[in-house]
Amino acid sequence: MELISKIIKFELSNAFRSKWILVYSLFFFLATYLLLSFESDSGKAALSMMNIVLIVIPLVSIIFGTMFVYNSIDFIRMALCQPIDRNSLFIGLFFGNSIPLAVGFFSGTSIACILNGITLALGSNFLLILGVGIALTFIFTSIAFLIAIIFSDKTKGLGFSIIIWLVLAVVYDGIILFIVYFFRDYPVENAVLAISLFNPIDLARILFVLGFDISALMGYTGAIFNKFFGSSLGIILSITMMVIWFIIPILFGLKSFYKKDF
Repeated sequence: MELISKIIKFELSNAFRSKWILVYSLFFFLATYLLLSFESDSGKAALSMMNIVLIVIPLVSIIFGTMFVYNSIDFIRMALCQPIDRNSLFIGLFFGNSIPLAVGFFSGTSIACILNGITLALGSNFLLILGVGIALTFIFTSIAFLIAIIFSDKTKGLGFSIIIWLVLAVVYDGIILFIVYFFRDYPVENAVLAISLFNPIDLARILFVLGFDISALMGYTGAIFNKFFGSSLGIILSITMMVIWFIIPILFGLKSFYKKDF
């Protein structure tokens, strides 16, 4: 545990000196501040902000995480020459990369909310956005680490990361619509429900709309979740699956990192 904390502190000090984290935080500050300034209804501003979060955070987290591993190869090789535990090194590097991204998003968004007078009582929707954004940061960083460890070639790893994001953020909804359209004469609700569990971005969207019971904006998968599970159970299931989406890449990443010859 002491080794993990030392690695995290070292990576945090490097990350917070980086201008990228400042730019990342500034982006969310400006996006949130402008949306709240030009939209009198905070609920509509929250919906717009949620759409930005669902696209930007997964993309930045998976690319930044992948590049971080490749750029840290020399450090990893040097560290592995010492009598240290590989699992501790992996966990330290992971949290040293994901925490700054989460802090950058949290600080930029929360400061903008405070400056616009969004209090804890009035900004429960923005609190959910903060939670979803942080969860997506850790999930896609864990996926990025797994990809970077599996693919030794930097170009292949980065390309695969972009493909994963593209499939989950854009293509996935098209696949669901394709299934619903071509099998509309059959009961496909159970199949669509199962498919939606394999997309953390879809789960984050469902969690948001179920949390505020926005029936008009639920979409097909959100409506199915609400029909089969109701709001409360649907929220619990969404959170559970997002936790699983975080744990599985971490476990496979640890296993691959332990066996990989650097």
